[in-house]
Amino acid sequence: MKKLSLSVILLGSVLVNAQEQEKGTQIEDVVIVGNRNAKRTKLETPVPVDIINIEKLQRSAPQTTVQDLLNYVIPSFNTVRQSASDGTEHIDPVTLRGMGPDQVLVLINGKRRHTTSLVNYQNTVGNGSVGTDLSTIPVIAIDRIEVLRDGAAAQYGSDAIAGVVNIILKKDIGASASASYGISGRNDGETYQAGINYGSSLGKKDSYVNLSLQLSHRGKTTRTQNHDLDIFGDNFAYEFADDPDAARAADDQKIRELGLTRDDFNFQIGDAQIRQAQLFFNSEYPLSENFRLYSFGGFSMKEGKGFGFRRLPSETSNVVSSIYPNGFQASLGSQVYDFSYALGAKYNVNNWLIDLSNTFGSNTFNYNVNNTNNASLGAKSPTSFYAGAHSFLQNTVNLDVSKNINQFNVAFGGEFRFEQYEIKPGDEASYTRYDINGNPAGPDSKVDGNGGSQSFIGFSPDNALKKARHSAAVYADVSYDLAKKLNIDLAGRFENYSDFGNTLNGKLAVRYEFVKNYAIRAAVGTGFRAPSLQQQYFNNSYADISTSGSGIVTKGIFRNDSDAARALGFDKLKQETSVNASAGFALKPANRLLVTIDGYWIRVKDRIVITSNITDPRLAEYNVESGRFFANAIDTETKGVDVVVTYDWKLGAGNLNINLAGNYTETKIKDFHFPEKLVPAQNEFFGPDQINIIETLSPKTKASLGLNYAIGKFNFMARNTYFGQVIRDGYPFGKVQSFTPKVVTDVSVGYDITKSINLTVGANNVFDVFPDLQIYENSYYGVFKYAPVQMGTLGSYFFGRLNFNF
Repeated sequence: MKKLSLSVILLGSVLVNAQEQEKGTQIEDVVIVGNRNAKRTKLETPVPVDIINIEKLQRSAPQTTVQDLLNYVIPSFNTVRQSASDGTEHIDPVTLRGMGPDQVLVLINGKRRHTTSLVNYQNTVGNGSVGTDLSTIPVIAIDRIEVLRDGAAAQYGSDAIAGVVNIILKKDIGASASASYGISGRNDGETYQAGINYGSSLGKKDSYVNLSLQLSHRGKTTRTQNHDLDIFGDNFAYEFADDPDAARAADDQKIRELGLTRDDFNFQIGDAQIRQAQLFFNSEYPLSENFRLYSFGGFSMKEGKGFGFRRLPSETSNVVSSIYPNGFQASLGSQVYDFSYALGAKYNVNNWLIDLSNTFGSNTFNYNVNNTNNASLGAKSPTSFYAGAHSFLQNTVNLDVSKNINQFNVAFGGEFRFEQYEIKPGDEASYTRYDINGNPAGPDSKVDGNGGSQSFIGFSPDNALKKARHSAAVYADVSYDLAKKLNIDLAGRFENYSDFGNTLNGKLAVRYEFVKNYAIRAAVGTGFRAPSLQQQYFNNSYADISTSGSGIVTKGIFRNDSDAARALGFDKLKQETSVNASAGFALKPANRLLVTIDGYWIRVKDRIVITSNITDPRLAEYNVESGRFFANAIDTETKGVDVVVTYDWKLGAGNLNINLAGNYTETKIKDFHFPEKLVPAQNEFFGPDQINIIETLSPKTKASLGLNYAIGKFNFMARNTYFGQVIRDGYPFGKVQSFTPKVVTDVSVGYDITKSINLTVGANNVFDVFPDLQIYENSYYGVFKYAPVQMGTLGSYFFGRLNFNF
């Protein structure tokens, strides 16, 4: 904690607090998430809740997406863009309190949001997990975001082990618009974003419909220059050649003969290109004083372009030289369609509030691989392939009933949820290995070159499937408030899943104000996370030549219920279970000054991970040489502390908002549950690199200091964000490297041109701070100069934004 206390003096974020000043009176936001008592404010919750005013935040912040905005305002929240990592380049994994992306539950207007169909399996943060794509929700449609930093599975069900992010959509009457442009200090990563929000009454008091349209484009970035590849030889880098100088000279001669330069052989490493269009709505209509209908939802279409590893001319088993005499670097194109809607009715009878709703969501991810080849087809190979798709849909029916009775708030209800996961095959050539006659190869066929689309092998009919499950739950939630001095919450939830059985969870939370404006709070509870259908059924196995040269074998990722998994002794996936405990203080020692300190402890049993590549002789019976599998393989323990200080200071003729926040989180693996008879050592099936992803690949310490000064028509923002040390283990080919802490500085100046028009200009990372250069052993022969850790590899980024209110 010494490191944290020193850093918070220097660093920070604009955590937009709930204490807004209006005519000298402090206004506090009412909290929806975390309890079903709508009368509580942020200061009265027995567990920590951050309330982020998105409109105010984005007006001054350089960031343009939900996940990036939260990354710089909530220290326990982390996300970082990945590079050369297939689908993970297109959907950023996010984490809370050092847990996995699938241990954070996302709600919209208090209703469960569906996850993506994408499984992260490229050894990035969140490896083996399935998260929610926050970028599918347009920022211009959001009123505020509530982040509950505490386990809440007893209240909301699966996934809420680390906490809950509740996104509240706008219900404003009127219109607003925003247009922004940004570019990095290296003249790449251009960002365009334009959005409009319009709200209107539906002709009846308290009725509204609010519509939002947002269009955005983010250009790719290039963060490597490599001129040390042995392009036409047998070695990947000159230092491994017998005569490095002679090898370089021979390459240079061939490059000149082709009329090319060394830049033509560079890798493209950096952020993927993303284009996106989003349309959202939020509406409510009262049929009578006690009965009202509501609906909300939206559609998002995202197209991405990322890049795989470069194939050099010397890689004759991967490259068809007649098509690509200079080798190639394939690009992975994504088309991601995300659709959601909710329809519900609220009825008030004798102060009993009854809420019946149906919420639907779906996510489809299509893969297209371009600038590549199927080497086994030779000169007949296509250069573009449709590589297949996966999709996920979720439909949830909720009945919630609540009532305030004196100092008690009583709530109970039920939920029925249906989920379906599907994998669709790609073009035949995207996954097939052909023999020398152009026919699909058999076990004993003569083959010349690797099969399938290089860089990303397509899904085959053997991978294709459609699987579904359902669950039913009942819950009860009772809270007691005694004159805002003593708050007690007690919640319980029973849930039954069609694929693994029952789970029962409970939670107790207490807040006690022992002196006015000085309160202690604590909570303890159990939780769970159901294995996702994606983890149960994702598979991407393919035919390949045996390493021994004995014939065609199968490799890749296999289903947890496959013959190969059973042969190795893997059990069927079951739920993760957790125990959460937290304790802290909420203090208001002076007007407009709020201090919260919260410590937490989370123990997760049977956490689901994906293994490294396993080679075991028992797999040969199924013609499998090696594979990766999902398993309830580890127990983890997470402990940490959050500190948040906010203060509004009347300074001169203006108002200075000071926000100081810090987080320290440490996760350790406490036990392993792999099959006892696995032949390889643990380093081969869950080695130091996998342990590193869980324990040390995200910053343990993150802190921030934000200053926002408004005076007259001007608004000035300065924010320092501290990203702590990160450790990256390059096993089995590299070494362990520690990345030193970094400080990123954001600045902006806003000016109200008129009452309706505001112009803001500024910068993210104005001092162009990067993570440490990777050591050579971890850099893939010098190609990856930077690892995607801490703040990412964008560098300095400058922006301008116009905001309009009509």
